[in-house]
Amino acid sequence: MFEILSVSLTFGIYFAAQLLYRRYRRVWLNPLMLTIAGIIILLRLLHIEYEEYMQGGSYINFLLKPAIVALGVPLYEQLSAVKKQSFAVILSQLAGCILGIGATVGVAFLFGASRDIILSLIPKSVTTPAALEISAAIGGIPPLTVGAVIVTGILGAVAGPLFLKKIRVTDREAAGLAMGSAAHGIGTAKSAEAGATEAAYSSLGMILTAVITALLAPWIVELSGL
Repeated sequence: MFEILSVSLTFGIYFAAQLLYRRYRRVWLNPLMLTIAGIIILLRLLHIEYEEYMQGGSYINFLLKPAIVALGVPLYEQLSAVKKQSFAVILSQLAGCILGIGATVGVAFLFGASRDIILSLIPKSVTTPAALEISAAIGGIPPLTVGAVIVTGILGAVAGPLFLKKIRVTDREAAGLAMGSAAHGIGTAKSAEAGATEAAYSSLGMILTAVITALLAPWIVELSGL
């Protein structure tokens, strides 16, 4: 019974957040951010333990992997165009991943973060299922990685389009790649609002970031002496 309540509560809050966002279209009304905040508030008000809530929440977690796979549909529809730009796309993603991981390690180290925290933050721009595997493989803390991934995705979805507009990135393919690379699935969902091209390239950015990070992370950890 509690499982049904948990799932119903989550979907109910999310759909309400979606309606609110569609009505006012404000970046700070991001549906995922509102849903997380709403669930936390309700759990606190109703004195429901997180473990109880996750009796139903685990079913939603189960749907995460097929949902990520479904984001590949727009990419398949744009596959012919992507093939023509494959070299530029792979090169840009490789450079972005190296810079992203390097900046994460550098900033975390600068602020005195422990080794476990630094390792947990390395896959922050990777979609959750892959980020969990990478974090566990390099010695990070998977639950902390999940938190970092969620925060990164929400910040990317909220601030990403504004930042790209500010620096005058008008190319639809480049904008999609940037969102998928920096904000994984949440950024890709946001990119889908702009159009099919942005959604396709964002999916591609998300996939390549996950693959490249999985390949580079152990090497970077060893090279940096962590």
